[in-house]
Amino acid sequence: MRLEEMNWMDVEAYLKHDDRILLIIGACEQHGYLSLLTDSKVPQALADAASQQTGVLVAPALNFGVSPYFLRYPGTISLRTSTFIAVVEDMVRSLYGYGFRRMLLLNGHGGNHAAQSRLTELANELPGLKAAWYQWWNATSVTEVAMQHGLRSYHAAWIENFPFTRVTELPESEKQPPQFKGILNAEEARQTYGDGVFGGPYQVDGAVMDEVFMAALKDVLFELEF
Repeated sequence: MRLEEMNWMDVEAYLKHDDRILLIIGACEQHGYLSLLTDSKVPQALADAASQQTGVLVAPALNFGVSPYFLRYPGTISLRTSTFIAVVEDMVRSLYGYGFRRMLLLNGHGGNHAAQSRLTELANELPGLKAAWYQWWNATSVTEVAMQHGLRSYHAAWIENFPFTRVTELPESEKQPPQFKGILNAEEARQTYGDGVFGGPYQVDGAVMDEVFMAALKDVLFELEF
């Protein structure tokens, strides 16, 4: 159940029996051969699946995150960290203002982690606010699935290669992770990563991806019980 499919009266009626909402925090950035919106598409799929089972409302995704290191890859749209934190705060305050109290933020992008601290501050400021932050790709449950199959997770590689994130054919090979020291600027990142994939297999058997998705979905359903 998505907010975009409702009018304001529907939301008011929803709030009479539930004060939970799912917020998708994503990014528009290079993902090698995968969609530029991969970091939004994965949490969106998890949110929709969780909503189907629980009836919890899903807010429209925030499709822009903090990705300054990929700005030499065309298609990447990055917010400044300060802008991003302010946008997340404004989203939370807007929803809190008319009754939402339990908010689960499904984050799809590692560069967005700075907003977590601001959420803690907001929980101190806004009485009754309960916020949770979930990152599917490095969750213990997902890591365990990867380990069971002898796999490691890398940006834009097999771990993010779902049917709904593919936009073209992918190589059958495996990429050796590049070696570097220090923080890379955008130009250095383009030179270091080439096609944008950080390493490992470009794709794995679909059954493995189903296991990954179901492990993450189980986590989301658990988080929604707060």
